[in-house]
Amino acid sequence: MRKYLIGAVVGLTVGVIIAAATPRADQEETYEYLDLFAVIFEQIRSGYVEEVDEAELIKSAIHGMFLSLDPHSTYLEPEGYQEVRERTSGAFGGLGIEVTQEDGWVKVVSPIDDTPAARAGLQSGDFITHVDGESLFGLTLQEAVDLLRGEIDSEVVLTIAREGEDPFDVPIIRAEIKTTAVRHRIIDDIGYIRISNFSERVGTDLESAFDSLREEAGDAPLLGFVLDLRNNPGGLLNEAVKVSDAFLERGEIVTIRGREQSEIQRHSASAGDLAEGLPVVVLINSGSASASEIVAGALRDHSRAVIVGTRSFGKGSVQNIHTLDPRGAIRLTVARYYTPSGQSIQGLGVEPHVHIRFVLPPPEEEEEEEESSLRRPGVENDLRGSLDGGLSEEERQQVEEEAEQRARAAETLRRDDNQLAYAVDLIRGISLHDLAPGR
Repeated sequence: MRKYLIGAVVGLTVGVIIAAATPRADQEETYEYLDLFAVIFEQIRSGYVEEVDEAELIKSAIHGMFLSLDPHSTYLEPEGYQEVRERTSGAFGGLGIEVTQEDGWVKVVSPIDDTPAARAGLQSGDFITHVDGESLFGLTLQEAVDLLRGEIDSEVVLTIAREGEDPFDVPIIRAEIKTTAVRHRIIDDIGYIRISNFSERVGTDLESAFDSLREEAGDAPLLGFVLDLRNNPGGLLNEAVKVSDAFLERGEIVTIRGREQSEIQRHSASAGDLAEGLPVVVLINSGSASASEIVAGALRDHSRAVIVGTRSFGKGSVQNIHTLDPRGAIRLTVARYYTPSGQSIQGLGVEPHVHIRFVLPPPEEEEEEEESSLRRPGVENDLRGSLDGGLSEEERQQVEEEAEQRARAAETLRRDDNQLAYAVDLIRGISLHDLAPGR
């Protein structure tokens, strides 16, 4: 009698939930499938060759429901929900990668700056096929993440499938992941700001970065700013809105549209441009997702920045987390993001104005050869009897040394990060154009 009671209770409970959440004309068919679920559950529970855990059966059924939805909707068991909360607060443990699921495989959205995954060379678009020899295919995303996590300082071996290469193993030592979301420095006369994720306080930290850059620049005015969002997997919507607002004086930042026509939210900018109208270049790539795409799309559509790099990831959906304490939470996709021009980000991403692929540095011997090419060729001053420039020999040497240092720094930047080098050159060119006579 007990086994039939269990099946009836399961069917009744799920039926009540469905009826309360989604009253529809075809409920009769829905109830038939719920009854079928209860029958199958009971047959497995009582007739399977080995004794089964009833709770695990139901959890597997819950995970199965989410497999029929998009990759970002999932049931988060208590441990997984805790990890999400830690990640948005800026500190968590693991390898330092943002992952999603595609066709049953685990796909890297992006590695996080200065983490074991980034140092091991994992790239956006990599597929993780095995963990310590155990296949991830067919597992839920949460089950795969559980295998990736482990004790701090413990080693895990990932098998990576990368386009154009044979599968290969990557050993990584797990660590406590503490992320600094906003970093900044001055590259010659241009402010560089790197945002690695949109966790809490990113908007506030961005304001501090602007203050620090201007303080470091002193009396030498900055020509513009590079905002680096490459391999930024996203994060909190409100922080993305704050970052966009920091560069915009007015206008729409992002529109969020749900299933119903009435479910529309609009976020707009308020007056005040932290960059004070100076040129801005935004760097993106295939690892720039979600909140990163909101910022890039808003600045692109308002012609506030030049977007440079490669097309972004294309995660233009909104997830709400519904807590089920103490049983974890549900992360459910409830809406889509749209840029100010009305373009959906979902599946399309943000197209840059200028497409530039990241090119790895050349081999060491080529680097040495290129450095030697920086030696100054013959110039006017080398000609016999040429007029001097009115400078002393010491002053002339100082000018030449400073020019050579700048040239070497620029050449090094081009070898190490050709996308960033292009962004710096672009800002310098825009600044010179704006300062031209008659403008």
